[in-house]
Amino acid sequence: MTPSLRQIRYFIAAADAGQISKAASEINVSQSAITTAIKALEELIGTSLFDRHAGGDPDL
Repeated sequence: MTPSLRQIRYFIAAADAGQISKAASEINVSQSAITTAIKALEELIGTSLFDRHAGGDPDL
């Protein structure tokens, strides 16, 4: 299976913004939509793309 364009767009938005919440606001989607898409992308490629922390947005 190949990554979807949506997954790649959300990943790039999060990387550019530096925060998932900020990316969600900038591209006008929910934070959970970005998180879900990025987690699915990570599962697909078999590696973590961000370092996540319990209290907030991940380190990019």
